[in-house]
Amino acid sequence: MNALPDSERRALDLVDIIDLKWLLAGEGIRLHVERLQGDPAYAAEVLARADASGNAALRDAAGRVRRHLAAAG
Repeated sequence: MNALPDSERRALDLVDIIDLKWLLAGEGIRLHVERLQGDPAYAAEVLARADASGNAALRDAAGRVRRHLAAAG
């Protein structure tokens, strides 16, 4: 079985969020990590901005974070 303990899953989720943060920073967009995790309207706004980017890596990171947030909430 490949199930991860909850603490490891959360750590991997955070790695994806930090990846998104740095990719957004490269486009001049600041990301507040805690707010992303706790404010659905803010998360939707940030992820929409990432989805509109021409940067494929940023769009992919946004997709991963979107899945993490959906699974968590």
